[in-house]
Amino acid sequence: MTEFQTRCLDTFPDWLRTLASDALELGELLSSAEVAEPARRHVAGSLNYLFKSLDLIPDGIEDLGFLDDAFVLRVAASLSLEASPEAGQRAAVLSRLSGDTKLIAELLGKDYPRLVNYVKSLGRSAARGRTVDEILSDETIRSSFLHEVHGWSLSYAAPSFGRDEKNLIKLTAFLSAKLPS
Repeated sequence: MTEFQTRCLDTFPDWLRTLASDALELGELLSSAEVAEPARRHVAGSLNYLFKSLDLIPDGIEDLGFLDDAFVLRVAASLSLEASPEAGQRAAVLSRLSGDTKLIAELLGKDYPRLVNYVKSLGRSAARGRTVDEILSDETIRSSFLHEVHGWSLSYAAPSFGRDEKNLIKLTAFLSAKLPS
């Protein structure tokens, strides 16, 4: 096993364990007037992704099912900081999650820009009949959405992630096959 594979296999279980708390922390930003709208737009898109019925890797797939969600939150945090660099001073979660994208980029290689483009497109999509524009502009919808994020985080149980390099091969194969070109 390579040093890089070991780093991934050591890190990804932590990302799965913190996925619920990461989502809650990001959710707090949606109501913050201190965080600019472009940054909140990426956050809303990534949180809405948690509720998409067809995501990149189906949530029921053992070991891998929620890693795409963890990846999406991290890429969205990075995009939020690109859109509004000052947001990182007001929201440590953005800086922390954004820093993790280096590992994702190294793992996905040429497919990483496709993931970034996919995460950017989430701002134009809907989940459970709710768009990002509605989440950002309508207080009632945002409140309901944040209530759902909270409920999701309470019900989320971190899956195991086996220390098998085959999991990394399956992960990259799934994302390579599912990410739009």
